[in-house]
Amino acid sequence: MSEILPTPPDAPDRNRHLPWLLLLFAGSGCAALIYEIVWFQLLQLVIGSTAVSLGVLLGTYMGGMGAGSLLAPRVRALRGHPLRVYAALEAGIGALGLAVLCGMPQVSQMYAALVGAGWGGILLRGVFSAACLLPPTLLMGATLPIAARWVKNTPEGVAWLGFFYGGNIAGAVAGCLLAGFYLLRVYDMAVATYVAVALNAAVAALGWGLAWRTPWPAAEREAGRATSRTTSGAGFTLAHLAIGLSGFTALGAEVVWTRLLSLILGGTVYAFAVILSVFLAGLGLGSAAGAAWARTARRPQLALGLCQLGLVAAVAWAAHMLEAWLPYWPLNPELARSPWLVFQVDLSRALWAVLPAAVCWGASFPLALRAAARPGQDAGRLVAGVYAANTLGAIIGALSFSLVVLPWGGTQAAQRLLIAVAAASTVVMLAPACWEDEAEGASSRPRVGASLGLLGALALAAWLGRGVPPLPGGLVAYGRYLATWTQLPDILYVGEGMNSVVAVTQFPGGARNFHVSGKVEASTEPQDMRLQRMLGHLPALLHPAPRTVLVVGCGAGITAGTFLTYPSVERIVICEIEPLIPRVVAQYFGQENEHVVDDIDRLNPHRVNGKEVEVVYDDGRHYLLTTREKFDIITSDPIHPWVKGSATLYTQEYFELCRDHLRPGGFVTQWVPLYESNREAVRSELKTFLAVFPDGLVFSNDVNGAGYDEVMLGRNGPAGINVDAIETRFRRPDYRPVRDSLEAVGFDSALDLLSTYAGQGHNYTVWLADAEVNRDRNLRLQYLAGLGLNENQSDAIYQELLHLRTFPTALFTGSAQNLATLREALASTTGFRTPPPNEDSP
Repeated sequence: MSEILPTPPDAPDRNRHLPWLLLLFAGSGCAALIYEIVWFQLLQLVIGSTAVSLGVLLGTYMGGMGAGSLLAPRVRALRGHPLRVYAALEAGIGALGLAVLCGMPQVSQMYAALVGAGWGGILLRGVFSAACLLPPTLLMGATLPIAARWVKNTPEGVAWLGFFYGGNIAGAVAGCLLAGFYLLRVYDMAVATYVAVALNAAVAALGWGLAWRTPWPAAEREAGRATSRTTSGAGFTLAHLAIGLSGFTALGAEVVWTRLLSLILGGTVYAFAVILSVFLAGLGLGSAAGAAWARTARRPQLALGLCQLGLVAAVAWAAHMLEAWLPYWPLNPELARSPWLVFQVDLSRALWAVLPAAVCWGASFPLALRAAARPGQDAGRLVAGVYAANTLGAIIGALSFSLVVLPWGGTQAAQRLLIAVAAASTVVMLAPACWEDEAEGASSRPRVGASLGLLGALALAAWLGRGVPPLPGGLVAYGRYLATWTQLPDILYVGEGMNSVVAVTQFPGGARNFHVSGKVEASTEPQDMRLQRMLGHLPALLHPAPRTVLVVGCGAGITAGTFLTYPSVERIVICEIEPLIPRVVAQYFGQENEHVVDDIDRLNPHRVNGKEVEVVYDDGRHYLLTTREKFDIITSDPIHPWVKGSATLYTQEYFELCRDHLRPGGFVTQWVPLYESNREAVRSELKTFLAVFPDGLVFSNDVNGAGYDEVMLGRNGPAGINVDAIETRFRRPDYRPVRDSLEAVGFDSALDLLSTYAGQGHNYTVWLADAEVNRDRNLRLQYLAGLGLNENQSDAIYQELLHLRTFPTALFTGSAQNLATLREALASTTGFRTPPPNEDSP
């Protein structure tokens, strides 16, 4: 195809303004990515962050854009001047962006009041997401088809459409980096939204100005209506099928490779920003290259097929790099003096693996436009059809890989499927070239050379797919530190679920570790056993008679198992986001967790030692938002706050949810890691917790006197602790299982457990004065913690906390003997100072 329509008289004047239109698309793409990041964070706070919830969000977001693209050329109200309509769409996106930000609290309250379990709950998540995302995404999807009408009558129109698409992606790269590394790190989601709205306003103003300078004659509007009917044919159908398959592999690969790269780089918000920006940059570069190729290609169908063939090799390259090479590069992130140096290395590794395939996917879009185009065809409908096919394939790819392919087949099978689908897309476009055309006089005779070449390409694809390496168990276990291990422990289990990848390892001495996404989450090592049981025993011993317990995060099940030892406990609810953990992983720790979830596959809820145990597969925040049940104890042991998304379990609003779901006199405990963290992150965690529980307590879990981690404890009621009453309960005959559980980790009495006391809220007032409070609207903690995940400041932070601690005479009450014993135990801890009378009063 050499042209779409004859060149109109004013084409040179329009060509002069095409670079400005490219700038419009760049600004629009930048705003769109900022919105996407902000909206996904906002909505995950409400509908949860499980794979199903994320699938609902992604499907709604991309579905809205695809629908907007299809509807735009068919809506009469959008048939005016293309640039003026484009400006109105951008202004509408900005207004709706503000509406989503301002209306989210009210809509979330409605959601919490209506949501239920099962398919009805999932349907409501979809309705809620659609109400928030469909209006703005419909407008976003309409922008490219509308702007396409401006270039429809130029000989190089299709190539320019490819450049516009590339410019939009280039802006998206800028938006991704701006939001991930600056706006959300320094400010919050409101400020990020305001920046995106400002970009929309600037784009709208520029579009309106261009429309004013370049008239849109009524005759041309009528010509556009007359030629708005699409044409059909084999090339048209095959091009749409090929770009749909390309979208399927693109989003499927993004799901798979994001999982692998988050293991290699560490799953921080910064790593995800790097991964997404590299992916988008490749799409933008490829789109520009594809647009240049489409301008001169005589056989665009062949060019698109060759691009898909290149994709086969690029996917195989990425699979080998991500599973057989990059994990073993001799890098130790702890040696970096600055996290920004680590980000540079992360960027280079992501580029090395992902960029070739991303370039091929980017080039596919303008080549598909050229292959699908027909003389006399409306450019708006041309773009709408190709864009919608690509988006539909992308939605199916993202959902199928995240919800089906990865949980059932793992990353190896997923990448083999990617290669197979890319090979199928190659066949779709190259198979017609294996037969001679009727115009050449041999309508039914195959071209032997072309056929052999295609068969050779398929054989190559089969060979490359067969050679895809399996996911290394060591990578699942130790992630970014894999290369620092000279000898790995025995890997007992590796599993890939919808939400995370997990592993269980065992050292020669018998110690077992449970790993999630490249880090140790729980273990039978003394320090970890101690922590896991402290999280359960501290609130259960302080409470006179706990009956109902919520455990957020199953882990190895050890914390949940501690509550089975208490005679008064009747019901234990375990909230876990990844089904593999209670069903498989916790079984490896049955002796340590009192076999708390052994019967979960047979019956849920089930009974253990006469107590009801129920496992809920949901993220803890969403469960608390939607349940009406209240508890005597809520204990939370989430993964490190530097892991993207986990900071939502450390926000002030989350702790308020916990407080609101406590019965009078109930307790909440929260884990605070000192290792793989920094001073600012720990201060933020403490200040946020104390904002909800001002009289909250901190208990330390050290290793040979050196800092390791902490337990924060808050109460829905007075903070006083009667030492005598606790010691009396501890010595009761029916508390024998409690004593055995504590003695197994080194606590010989209740006073031993209380001697881990490290301070009360008012001790830290000065130390926390300028600390950041982690709120839903900023999620500041994940940005602070993400800068410190490779640091080792645990002992320095621990010593600072001990230096601030005083003996709490107003907190602990009891006999003189028990208080003296407790005071002596606390005084033996490094950094403790005995205060003068009443020094510890708030």
